[in-house]
Amino acid sequence: MGGGERYPYPKAVWSPAGGWWTRPSNWKSNTAIAFAGILGVTYAVWSVSAEKERRLVQPYRSIPSMMWAKEYQDMKKE
Repeated sequence: MGGGERYPYPKAVWSPAGGWWTRPSNWKSNTAIAFAGILGVTYAVWSVSAEKERRLVQPYRSIPSMMWAKEYQDMKKE
């Protein structure tokens, strides 16, 4: 199992995916950095969205976005 042994391949071929049998030694740190970047961008978009969210027609029951939207946070303080 495993598809057989590795065969010689041309070294001049470039692939954005890494080419044949790629196993970078720092894949764990690369994954952690990418995950942290995704989390950072998600947090920034979430914050801007919650700050700018406005409802012209108020919901008749509680909805999840009321927990983090600035519009409703201001109402709780009053």
